[in-house]
Amino acid sequence: MTADKAGKTGKTATAASIRTVVVADSNLVPLRAEFEAALPAGVAVNWPDAGDAGAVEAALADADVLVSAVCSARMAAVAPRLRLVHAAGAGTEKIDIGSLAPGTVVAHTFHHEDSMAEYVLSSAILLRRGFLRQHRALRHGEWDSPAYDPRSPWVDSLATATVGFVGFGHIGARCWELFRAFGARGVAVTRRGDVDAAARRLAWSGTVDDLGTLLETSDIVVVSAPLTEATAGLIGAAELSRMRPDAVLINVGRGPVVDEDALYRALSERAIGAAALDVWYRYPPGGHTGAPGHHPFEKLDNVLMTPHSSGLTRETFARRAADIAANIGRLAAGEELRDVVVVAR
Repeated sequence: MTADKAGKTGKTATAASIRTVVVADSNLVPLRAEFEAALPAGVAVNWPDAGDAGAVEAALADADVLVSAVCSARMAAVAPRLRLVHAAGAGTEKIDIGSLAPGTVVAHTFHHEDSMAEYVLSSAILLRRGFLRQHRALRHGEWDSPAYDPRSPWVDSLATATVGFVGFGHIGARCWELFRAFGARGVAVTRRGDVDAAARRLAWSGTVDDLGTLLETSDIVVVSAPLTEATAGLIGAAELSRMRPDAVLINVGRGPVVDEDALYRALSERAIGAAALDVWYRYPPGGHTGAPGHHPFEKLDNVLMTPHSSGLTRETFARRAADIAANIGRLAAGEELRDVVVVAR
């Protein structure tokens, strides 16, 4: 269980004339000039509105490359020239690989780990140090600090924290580099249990069979595992009950890895200290409004809520755009592509 796949290269591609690239990912629009400048000479780029299915399908009629995290069976059917579908991120679950013509390459890219590590570290400090609570209090003139109010709790720095990683791919590993700089102690569990604890300078590592021990001993639990049949509900009521009452849970993997009902109950009953939630149980079907879960997490004062934005910085997508342009250049030159997920058969 890791939060990423290892980078892979595809077999040497046959050199191809790349005439048209369709970009149907709104996150790349601000980087349009840089992306187009990095492509081979003579390549035309079409930028349909990613939210307009008709416009995207019309643009695909003569496309050699589609840059998008989505490629439905319908999209594949109207794109007879398609050679490469390149996601502008790690996820390819919305690409209907079975509908692609044989030989079509599906690739992805990463670069979100630095921005996500910033999020994890900053939210851990914010919640562990009680800054959200102090912020709310001082807005009402209350100085919630043991220096002014002896009833206020003393808090601990990261130097005394044990950080438990549920999933230790490139996201978890980058987070650990930052936590380690503050003197924290780290432990990790993964599906395969193949993390070299000594090499990573972790106190120990294990498999999901050791999840209970990790939860019992961690002050901060970072969930970066992907959502699979095996990880859905991996952390439920029984697992949350093993966490420390002042522990902080940070989920940047996928919402349903942590059972929603159990998490809401644990937070509302103060069975755990706090949570930073960047991944959710419900997403807007369209537009930018909609409740992120089936419970009113927004009413809890021990939850930091963010809209799946931990990896969303300009730097993330600038690097992704450069990766995608480079892969298109390799395809045109008949060179091996990088970060290939699969070649349709």
